[in-house]
Amino acid sequence: DARSRDRARNSRQSCVSPPVFHPEVQILIRTRTSCSCFLRSTRGRHGAPPSTGCFHRKFPRAARTFGSASTNRTETEPEQLLVPRIPDPDRYRLMLEVSQTGSGSGFVRTSGSSPDCQSACKQIKEAKRERGNDRTYNNRKNRNDSMNQLFGYFRMELSALLHDLHLSSSSEKTRPSIPLPPITEILSELQKKLIGVAESSALIGQVEHLFQAADPDWLFPPLLDDHDRGWAELQAAYSSVISALIGCAALPLCEEDCGPLHASAYQSVPKRATAVSSALTALLGNWEEGGGARRARLLLAVAPPIYLFSVTHFQDEVWTSIASRTAARRLQGALLRAGGWRDSAHLLAGEEEDRCILGGVMDILQPQLTRESWRRCAALKLQFSWTLLQVTRPFLSPFLPRLLPPSLLLNDDYRPENCMLGVRCLHHIVLNTPAAELRQFNRAEVLYQALFRHLYTSEAAVIQLVLSCLLDLLLVLEKPPSSDCRRKPCRHDDVLHLVLTHMEAEHKVALRRVYSSALPLYVERVGVAVCRHLRRLLPVLLGYLEVGDPPEESVRLKMLEVLQSTIRLAWPRMASRTNVLLRCLLRLLVDVTADPGLSDSVRLQLMEGSSTSLRLLDAATQQRIQRLLLQVDRRHCSPQVLCCLATVTAEGKHT
Repeated sequence: DARSRDRARNSRQSCVSPPVFHPEVQILIRTRTSCSCFLRSTRGRHGAPPSTGCFHRKFPRAARTFGSASTNRTETEPEQLLVPRIPDPDRYRLMLEVSQTGSGSGFVRTSGSSPDCQSACKQIKEAKRERGNDRTYNNRKNRNDSMNQLFGYFRMELSALLHDLHLSSSSEKTRPSIPLPPITEILSELQKKLIGVAESSALIGQVEHLFQAADPDWLFPPLLDDHDRGWAELQAAYSSVISALIGCAALPLCEEDCGPLHASAYQSVPKRATAVSSALTALLGNWEEGGGARRARLLLAVAPPIYLFSVTHFQDEVWTSIASRTAARRLQGALLRAGGWRDSAHLLAGEEEDRCILGGVMDILQPQLTRESWRRCAALKLQFSWTLLQVTRPFLSPFLPRLLPPSLLLNDDYRPENCMLGVRCLHHIVLNTPAAELRQFNRAEVLYQALFRHLYTSEAAVIQLVLSCLLDLLLVLEKPPSSDCRRKPCRHDDVLHLVLTHMEAEHKVALRRVYSSALPLYVERVGVAVCRHLRRLLPVLLGYLEVGDPPEESVRLKMLEVLQSTIRLAWPRMASRTNVLLRCLLRLLVDVTADPGLSDSVRLQLMEGSSTSLRLLDAATQQRIQRLLLQVDRRHCSPQVLCCLATVTAEGKHT
């Protein structure tokens, strides 16, 4: 009959090519708990089987609302949750049937005369709230759906976001079906939370999980133009978040002119620094996974504060611990790997100017390195000095106007530790800057005056560094006196004269060792011009050779070197001083052989130095020493002294 023919025709149409909008629409949405939502139409008596061709994901959030855990699931979950496009909702009567299997609670039925799709979604949510929000399922698809739902609201809490981003069992980073909000919005929210919260350790850990779980393509979206507004926003967002993270582990500031803070003031810094280092290391790990020129330029923008933070916390200082130093070194290694740099020197000033961050580092440090504020942060001087010592020739010259003033500022400080740090920086500048650039604008003279005044201090460590630095700086200011035929008095003579003046009256063992170690180098530098200083040099030699310096006897050994150099350079002046020098050397030989506290190696060095000085003096006075040695009473000399004197006389007869 006609009714049978209509049924057969409708059946064939549903199997081959069902229409997009069939008059009879019946939708079955099965959730993980076997809950069912039926949307039915009552137009006509004959129904048609539902088809997937008329469905699309217009209301995925409403469909996902039914997701809940159940251990009694027996049906297979569909690939996608499909909701129909209803062309004219007013023509249909919607009926909502919610069934809960395995609970014996029957059906919860709600119906309306002609609601639209939004009211259906609200009813589904109300039914879900009645049953409770059970979210104990943990497979990857449901976590991904939950992440999409949270991101869809754009006003999610950070803890929920991190909970859904964390992938516990799979290392593969799934991509959500709904576009995520821009990373700039998330970073702005993170910055506000990091600045506003008092105890930020837990929040920093959540930020670390975010950087570990997020997709690098979402963290660093590709931009069409580096100069557009999006690029500036992205760079500013990352800079703000990194500054906020670093601020969580910032050192407490010192009051001006009150000295360094007590170690207890830094008690909480190592723990927070470790957490921040781990979070930044996780962020830098995404740079290693790929990218391009744009991502590299973004890294150059954020690298300076990260570099300074790692330098601050891998130093062995009161605000660091073993864990924080290890985390800071790991952070520095991640930074170098992310940018493809070999070491810190390559990072700061490499071969390519557009891949160096020394300018960015100085942009951060220079505003703080003023005479009024540089003492407030204990790490500031370490950041600057460590950075400067990594930059070598020829990359230091372009930054000399920015590096020289802070070095002079440290050099002028009254605290010995700061002064020593400044002298090291100035010495590094002298060694790694061309002499012509140092002489330009009278820079070398300024350095000389700043260093020369330190020779009046009584700190042995400071004087040792200053004498070494002056020795190299004097070559920049003038030629050595030994190479100048006119041999006019110069700055070399000024330094040597002041050193000899201080040595003559010095009684501190530490200062005597410092002066004696530097004196041979200055005597060799001035050359024959040492004749100008013989009247002051010989009393110093005699006094320092008479006083022992056990157990190494470094002072006596250095003075013997000075005596030998002086005899070679000023040998015409030795004839009038033969008796004084011979008496001093013989007394030294007797004291050395009679001292039981000296080791054999030190005794042998002193005796060899004394015999060498005697042979040089004998050659300078035309064998006068041999004639004087014959007058020595051998009954009061030890066999070692007689053996040493025999070598001098034997060599003289042979020559």
